[in-house]
Amino acid sequence: MDPLTVALPKGRMQDEVLGIFAEAGYRTEPDAGRKLIFPDVTGRLRFLLAKPGDVPTYVEYGAAAFGIAGLDTVREGGHDLYEPLSLGVGKCHLALAGPASWLGRDLRKVPYLRVASKYPRLAQQYFQQRDLSVEIIYLSGSIELAPVVGLSDLLVDLVQSGRTLKENGLVELETLMESEAVLVVNRAVHKLRAAEIRTVVDSLADVLARRKELR
Repeated sequence: MDPLTVALPKGRMQDEVLGIFAEAGYRTEPDAGRKLIFPDVTGRLRFLLAKPGDVPTYVEYGAAAFGIAGLDTVREGGHDLYEPLSLGVGKCHLALAGPASWLGRDLRKVPYLRVASKYPRLAQQYFQQRDLSVEIIYLSGSIELAPVVGLSDLLVDLVQSGRTLKENGLVELETLMESEAVLVVNRAVHKLRAAEIRTVVDSLADVLARRKELR
């Protein structure tokens, strides 16, 4: 049987996620992360490294059976994936933010609102649910600049410590959603190789439970 492929996000979460898999019995060689595709030492899994935003796509289209992605990324892409497990890492939240002068302001009384975000789908859903008409301006980075230079009134972006907002004279106004890394699974593969996938999911869940007990 071919190994199950796991799409991992390159970058800050990569080593932490590989550590969870190692504790679950799927250890990799020390220098494995220098390659884009590499196996675990048992040969039961094969890991591939992708940009965090691309991980759900690899899984949804069957190039990987599993993936680790931020819940915000999964929701923004509208991906149809099975989500059996939250990993408790990469915690952050999606927030509406802007200059302090917007604190307490009734957005329903703003005739024309412009909001910058690299999460246009989630931002639009948020405002539609509140029956607010806004223009969403898509940016791929440095979202904090938008209200500072007048490109937008407000922004919607991921927040961890809030330090970047503060450094740019901005404050959080509301939280749209909480996010963390989740395990996502291709639905077709989940049906075809259910027993193997359940073994991996259960092994990871045991590691997370042990870690929680030690806190």
